[in-house]
Amino acid sequence: MLIVLTTRQQAELDYHRQRALELADLVDRPVEMDVVESTRRRWWNAYWSFYTHLLALSPAGKRILVVGCGFGEDAVRIASVGASVCACDLSPESVAIARRRANREHPLLASTIEFAVMPAEKLEYPDRWFDTVAVVDILHHVDIPAAMAEIRRVIKPDGLVIGDELYTHSLLQRVRKTRFVDRWLAPPVQRVIYVGKPYITEDERKLDEQDLEQITAAFVDVKVSYFDALNNRLVPDRWPQFPFFAQLDRLALIAAGRWARFLANRLVFVGRVGE
Repeated sequence: MLIVLTTRQQAELDYHRQRALELADLVDRPVEMDVVESTRRRWWNAYWSFYTHLLALSPAGKRILVVGCGFGEDAVRIASVGASVCACDLSPESVAIARRRANREHPLLASTIEFAVMPAEKLEYPDRWFDTVAVVDILHHVDIPAAMAEIRRVIKPDGLVIGDELYTHSLLQRVRKTRFVDRWLAPPVQRVIYVGKPYITEDERKLDEQDLEQITAAFVDVKVSYFDALNNRLVPDRWPQFPFFAQLDRLALIAAGRWARFLANRLVFVGRVGE
């Protein structure tokens, strides 16, 4: 089926095509599996929290969709715990790397993963097809209402969506856009947080509370956890063997209760499709 891309989708595609060229050597790098294999969970880390939720669903034998699969890490990890995985991405170059990576490092798992090229806003899967849909750092790249409508369409009744996404409350974003922060504070902080070229596309922006409302409106029994008030915002999180600051950061957000939504830089959510 021929899909006409929007201007934003074409810009995203162009960016990720170039990124795939720059990271072509990923084909030779193994997918790290500690997030699904380790019994010592990093409760303070959003990505580990995402997988803790997913593993609690007993994914073996279930059909799971990974939207915006990138270079295939999540597809391989989820397949490794026994799920039947479909994984899609807008970039054919990224999907090609993901497929080669799976075949090279995990040939037995690769047979349980079906890779495809398509935008999140127009999924070419049947209605009510998946037990779970996983989204990691993809919603801030897409048209959220259109993507959520498609994600909801392809999930079975009572199925789940699980997400791990960048987030900033709009009030804090206004502070971020002030002249002092934008010109003087943000550039040196970004040099510390990011190693090399930041992965930031021209049209992307972090989810805010209005985006979160659109997500929660599409599902029922949505549970949201907030992460990284200062961790990975002002302080880099490059040394997981020294997690003390990240742990304090997470505990502070838990203690903040309803105020955590004003402070967090990332969130994890789990929602269910109603009957």
